[in-house]
Amino acid sequence: MALMDFIKKQFIDIIQWTEDDEETMAWRFPMAEFEIQYGASLTVRESQMAVFVNEGKVADVFGPGMHKLTTQTLPVLTYLQNWDKLFESPFKSDVYFFSTRQKIDRKWGTPNPVTIRDKDFGMVRLRAFGIYAFHLVDPKLFHTTISGTLERYTSEQLEGQLRNTIVGHIADIFGESGLPFIDMASNQVEFGNALKAKMDPMFAGYGLALDSLNVQNISLPEELQAMLDKRIGVNMMGGMGEYTRFQTAEAIPLAAQNEGGLAGLGAGVGVGFGVGQQVAASMAQSLNPQGAAGAAVPPVPTFSAPPQSADEILATIEKLHGMVGKGILSQAEFDAKKAELMKRLA
Repeated sequence: MALMDFIKKQFIDIIQWTEDDEETMAWRFPMAEFEIQYGASLTVRESQMAVFVNEGKVADVFGPGMHKLTTQTLPVLTYLQNWDKLFESPFKSDVYFFSTRQKIDRKWGTPNPVTIRDKDFGMVRLRAFGIYAFHLVDPKLFHTTISGTLERYTSEQLEGQLRNTIVGHIADIFGESGLPFIDMASNQVEFGNALKAKMDPMFAGYGLALDSLNVQNISLPEELQAMLDKRIGVNMMGGMGEYTRFQTAEAIPLAAQNEGGLAGLGAGVGVGFGVGQQVAASMAQSLNPQGAAGAAVPPVPTFSAPPQSADEILATIEKLHGMVGKGILSQAEFDAKKAELMKRLA
């Protein structure tokens, strides 16, 4: 009867894994009730490693190559099984294969803006995005800390943890750099290197190696970016005065198309920025181009700003102060305009 039971047993004489996808990191060889034949062949391909687990403990680890499973190639397992040198019976162990191929083009990014203190803008909120690559280097550590006895473990199951840990350190990197937002774009490589240095120990603790980590983009949320673009536009025009004159010139053609539009434009600009006369002069010249050829040019009418009440003047000062907070006006420009308006109030 014992002999019949022995004959009915099914033995495994070839153990191998042909990877069928790019995401599987750990795969358990299907054993069921099978036993491994003594002297069986274990094939571990390049970019793979194999681990034998006996009664819940990692017994032996094999690198790439073809291995004959004997007492000579399984020294730890042989010791655990207490095999005699002449005892060559089948044995049972769980065999796990691990992929050591590099996982590339893994995305990371801040789901919500990170708030930091900026030298130029005070408190700002930043977003950051990038990619990273890693691979498995220690299958025994990965097995005991991550994949365990699961039949299959994929990189998708792990990436949430890796990505969120990277994002959790990005605020520290920005804060420690002390760089203003304007200078961050030119230091993205340095940010990536610093972030990688912080993440290396965490990856190593999982049996992984972080091969690269890149910061591809650092940006402001849309509403803050719009304010920055406006401020850049003002600076490119040479300050608030030049910016106002540019806006006025842009508005003249539109005002000329509407009856009464020019008078309203001149009065409105005169109240806010004192350039009503410039508008009228420019419009008069555009309406009488022969003046440049020597024709008599009629006197240019001047627009005087309508009188303002004390409440209107205070409201104007308050609006100008709000423009300082948004970065549209500088503090010096605001102080000058405020002094002018306060004279009217007096």
